[in-house]
Amino acid sequence: MLTDRAGLTPAEFAELAGLVAGQPTLAHVVRWCAARGQPIVDVVTQDEYTHDVVIPWGDRWLVYDTT
Repeated sequence: MLTDRAGLTPAEFAELAGLVAGQPTLAHVVRWCAARGQPIVDVVTQDEYTHDVVIPWGDRWLVYDTT
């Protein structure tokens, strides 16, 4: 599920929704980052099962909540 917490325009949201639609797992996210040379700048451990993965996207940040 994609949640807009940045006040994206409808066009920006549609672009981002299309981008993350092909990333159903963290493995897909990591492969996407590697293919683009896109860094994963942080992994925030919430507990032993949940991590937030932080990736820059233009002048904003994508944060993936993974379990």
